[in-house]
Amino acid sequence: MRFKQILFLLLFPFLILSAANPVENFVQNSLLLNANISLLVKDIRTNEILYQYRPTSLTTPASTMKLVTTATILELFGPDFRFETRLEIDGTISKDSTLNGNLYIVGGGDPTLGSEKLGEKGFLPKWVDTIKKAGINRITGRILADETIFEDQVLNPKWTWEDIGNYYAPGIHGISYMDNTYRMLFRSGAIGSTPEILRVEPEIAGLEVDNHLKSTTTDHDKAYFYGAPYSLDRSVYGEIPANKAEFTVKGDIPNPALLLARHLHNRLTESGLKIGSFPIVRPVSGNTRAIYRYLSPALKDIITETNVKSNNHFAEYLFKYISTKNNPVGSTNESVSIIRNYWKTQGLPTEQLCQYDGCGLSACDAVSASFFVDLLTYMRTKSHYAEDFYNSLPVTGGRGTLSTLLVNTPLEGKVHAKSGTIENVKCYAGYVELTDRTLVFAIMVNHSNGSSHEVVKEMEKFLLEITPNP
Repeated sequence: MRFKQILFLLLFPFLILSAANPVENFVQNSLLLNANISLLVKDIRTNEILYQYRPTSLTTPASTMKLVTTATILELFGPDFRFETRLEIDGTISKDSTLNGNLYIVGGGDPTLGSEKLGEKGFLPKWVDTIKKAGINRITGRILADETIFEDQVLNPKWTWEDIGNYYAPGIHGISYMDNTYRMLFRSGAIGSTPEILRVEPEIAGLEVDNHLKSTTTDHDKAYFYGAPYSLDRSVYGEIPANKAEFTVKGDIPNPALLLARHLHNRLTESGLKIGSFPIVRPVSGNTRAIYRYLSPALKDIITETNVKSNNHFAEYLFKYISTKNNPVGSTNESVSIIRNYWKTQGLPTEQLCQYDGCGLSACDAVSASFFVDLLTYMRTKSHYAEDFYNSLPVTGGRGTLSTLLVNTPLEGKVHAKSGTIENVKCYAGYVELTDRTLVFAIMVNHSNGSSHEVVKEMEKFLLEITPNP
């Protein structure tokens, strides 16, 4: 008995040390023992490092990459910036209200045009009225959509084939329309059968789908579309729940600029306006003049949708638009260069930022916890737009992707952060608001031995352990 007492007394200091070390408790957990982890927690006012583990290690960030994209475009363009889409005409309008020429839709990289998420979804009647008020009742030419504000390569080359063709990995065209997303509705039958395609919303003329779906016992959408940009040939594989009268799977609109031009053409002809030829996608050529400028919601609202809902489509448009700051045509490579140069001039460790897209879908992306903490610190303490950025973040137990995180705990409503999740990746980066101070943190885990849900539970334990009196 006495031997056990002596052994306990000898081990007691080590037990206390272990219990008091949240980082060791976190990284030595059997779930995370073999994982790639980068972690850093600082006091934002004093800049004191409170907890760290391989803070400069490059780690796949998933959607926490949206923090880099939204912070950069906010810094470069300001919270009140609005994207502009123009209606232009060439030729002349004769006395009989005939436009002897063409009508152009000139894209400005606006991700919200016709979006269900933000902005004016039903904007086309306003465009029709505007065209008629310009004195046009007939067009001898056609409607042309100009999407040359962005490069021809509309898909990010670092995305995987499994993602391409799906709504969360859309082509980034100079004209976005209806979130670049269509819905295909299926009727599923018995387990093992092939679901029937009912319809596509919106209707896309010429779309052909090779259907390899199966009705199974799954309770959610496990279907994936495959197809190249502009191509009307699509394949769909995977599973959807059996015995559903209607079940929706979302895909990427192959040519959103052409779809918008066709919809405008149809609206105009339905209103009685006559048009000489069918619409096409082609750059503006010759002299034109604008008859209307359509503006998006303010940038601060767009980045809020991007971060709160983790909207890949919006993030990629913001990312590619960044390069137009110094270039006539937006491109992935130029955006990467501008982002890195900007943050390097602000003193951030850009050698710890490997960015290939704006939303974090690419498994090639890599960022350190240290870079995220420095970025978040800058945006809170030095940015002129600190409040707009802070207000764009999800909140624990509240809105967006953090609505179920830390619910019914002392940290509910006190963590403002961005989450990141793809296969084998779970990350959080943001702020913890305590009574007497604010913590800025990044916790990044790749390749754990368990599920994403299990990793989140360990992250919650860590955050609660480091904030015993919030």
